[in-house]
Amino acid sequence: MLMRFDPFRELDRLSQQAFGTQGRPAVMAMDAYRQGEQFVVHFDLPGVDTSSIDLTVEKNVLTVTAERAWPREEGQDVIVSERAQGKFSRQLFLGEGLDSERIEASYDNGVLTVTVPVAEQAKPRKVEIGSGGGQAQAIETGSNAA
Repeated sequence: MLMRFDPFRELDRLSQQAFGTQGRPAVMAMDAYRQGEQFVVHFDLPGVDTSSIDLTVEKNVLTVTAERAWPREEGQDVIVSERAQGKFSRQLFLGEGLDSERIEASYDNGVLTVTVPVAEQAKPRKVEIGSGGGQAQAIETGSNAA
């Protein structure tokens, strides 16, 4: 299971909406879901150059950072500047049942897609149970550790 805990992120988001601060870049919007035996996370990063995207995994923390900059040229007279510029960062805490060694990522049309497979040890499996009569019976066990 993907876990996320950042108590200050929601306060930052609310203050940006309430006070219109453009000094801090907006939060990276994301969608996350489980599809079969993997978790898929989509991060919205429109206008971000792929060379500025950095994806790291340390222990059970997945960190995504990216930067969007608008190189203003001399003589430009900016009328409106509403698109957030600067560094963006998002962290996800990966559950014990996810395989952080086999994470894959792709970037297409402004969306970074990260795929995190469920670890083999977290997948449901059959366990043989022997009885006093010598006959074994298969019982399916489930693990929700992902």
